[in-house]
Amino acid sequence: MSIQRPKGTQDVMPSESYKWHFIENRIREISALNGYREVRTPVFESTDLFERGVGETTDIVQKEMYTFSPRKDKNNKEDSITLKPEGTAPAVRAFVEHGTYGDAQPTKMYYVIPCFRYEKPQAGRLREFHQFGIEVFGTKDPSVDAEVINVAMSLFESLGISSLELRVNSVGCPVCRKAYNDLLKEYLRPKMASMCALCNDRFEKNPMRIIDCKEERCQAQLTDVPFIADHLCPDCQDHFDRFKRSLELIGLDYIVDKKIVRGLDYYTKTAFEIVSNNIGAQGTVCGGGRYDGLIADIGGPDTPGVGFGLGLERLLMVLENSGIEIPEPRLCDIFIAYMGEVGEAESIRLVHKLRKAGVKAEKDYLGRSLKAQMKYANKIKAAYVAVLGENEVNEGKAKIKNMADGSETEVLLTNFGEFEYK
Repeated sequence: MSIQRPKGTQDVMPSESYKWHFIENRIREISALNGYREVRTPVFESTDLFERGVGETTDIVQKEMYTFSPRKDKNNKEDSITLKPEGTAPAVRAFVEHGTYGDAQPTKMYYVIPCFRYEKPQAGRLREFHQFGIEVFGTKDPSVDAEVINVAMSLFESLGISSLELRVNSVGCPVCRKAYNDLLKEYLRPKMASMCALCNDRFEKNPMRIIDCKEERCQAQLTDVPFIADHLCPDCQDHFDRFKRSLELIGLDYIVDKKIVRGLDYYTKTAFEIVSNNIGAQGTVCGGGRYDGLIADIGGPDTPGVGFGLGLERLLMVLENSGIEIPEPRLCDIFIAYMGEVGEAESIRLVHKLRKAGVKAEKDYLGRSLKAQMKYANKIKAAYVAVLGENEVNEGKAKIKNMADGSETEVLLTNFGEFEYK
């Protein structure tokens, strides 16, 4: 049996990679327009970064990370490194390590990265996936939360994606969350015997995550559960009100969804999801929010932050399910067919001269007959074809044929680089 790609991964072949290029280019354009610059962090990081930053009570840290110890140090202690499961903690680590908090604030970053999580593969959710994320450090202004969301919505709009729903919530801060957790546990305690093992595990560690349980029997116990959004402290309530007002000012419709809780421990105040109706049961295509304590938790100064993560595989799935086609780029402006040794020699010289002039030129490399060369030119969708034989080379000119309409134009060989390949 031949060796195959690992489960939960995919190959992006040349026939599909142009779609990724298109989206990535659009991401870079929109990020730059909104003042974000790219940060690149290593594919793997210290395991401690994710245990401290993502949170030990999260599913990611408990069961989804690819963690290994490559060697022991001089003290016979094993290093522990992890393939990054998400992009925020590495961006924060870089922000702190390089002292970027000393620069003029806010700091606005974006990244397009591979991420790795060991989970059951499903449509649009793989073990190796790719994430576009943005982070803003250094401001508590709720209008920035709205700006972050607008970057994602601008990307979707530029790609022609509609039927999106923006859902927002506030998950409070350590002050109001402590009192809320006590209230929530009082509500949940008599119901825990009827709830799943995961909910029982979360009861002490992170009870708010129980609200997000997908088990029907657990949801049946939560019909009148209290929500954090109804128990915010004055500071969080003011932030949430100003955040919603900012969304309204920039024209973004939203729904307050009090059931939104975050799967990562570091979120505070703003939490949001962008949901598509063209992706099936797993409808969330973008999620994020505010994390004002994360930078301090990782060892930096007390600095607020806000951002989002967006899976590119899921974005491509939304485009496909929405019937939106990404334009396929032209691979060949002109194919230089040839006859005989003189024609072949000139085709070699001319193809490389044309490429230097910025023209996508190709020739035959398999010794095909002229008829077979023309068939090949059709297969690679060459926009134009020229045939070089001894007569054309001696006369210094040849006819360039438009493959779309069959028209021909006689052009000097020295002017092939200036011809307009529409």
